[in-house]
Amino acid sequence: MDRPPFHIINADAPSPWVLTCDHASNHVPACINGGDLGLPAEDLARHIAYDVGAAGVTRALSDLLDAPAILSDFSRLVIDPNRGEDDPTLLMRLYDGSIIPANRHADAAEKARRLDLFHRPYHDALGRLLAHHGGPAICSIHSFTPQLRGRPARPWQVGVLFSEDRRLADPFIARLQGEPDMVVGVNEPYSGHLPGDALDRHAISHGRLHLLIELRNDLISDEAGQRHWAARLAPHLKAALEDARHG
Repeated sequence: MDRPPFHIINADAPSPWVLTCDHASNHVPACINGGDLGLPAEDLARHIAYDVGAAGVTRALSDLLDAPAILSDFSRLVIDPNRGEDDPTLLMRLYDGSIIPANRHADAAEKARRLDLFHRPYHDALGRLLAHHGGPAICSIHSFTPQLRGRPARPWQVGVLFSEDRRLADPFIARLQGEPDMVVGVNEPYSGHLPGDALDRHAISHGRLHLLIELRNDLISDEAGQRHWAARLAPHLKAALEDARHG
């Protein structure tokens, strides 16, 4: 590989939070079809290849919360670290109207190779990071496109995703909704649980406090927007964790 499939920042930071960014990068390693998925540059720059702006928000929150963070360093189109190994969308061949040429004929052996090179090392590293920090709360940072092709516009600025465990999500949502200009999606624009996804694997199955934040990517497309939204979210995350611990 040309570089590791993940990187960790503030590994020994004392915060009770551990941050994750599963779709931080649109990088296509050289070992994947020579570093080329066969997509035009405009497709690699949009949400099908990575979560636009999510990495910058994660880094800013890591500073504000003094929290460790793990960020993937490969495109979700190489293989999706936020999917279980048996999920049919683990290796996408078609996404939001775009065919992924390098994935069209990927067979079981190629899927296994990508799992070994990228997906499993990322999850192994996240597991070690969480074990090192004991019983932290996990916050996973994602972003979503304002509008899928041929679909209605999405009005939410922030989406908060969760499954049955609402210990952290409920106080966080309540605090966000207390801001008069905040448009909050509750389990929007997606459902909050996929069997075998990253939070299922590392939080739900261990009983850890957790939530997943989705930010509309036009709001965080540059560094100023990323820092602005990290600064808005950080105090609500701190307060919600106190609510969840003592509620």
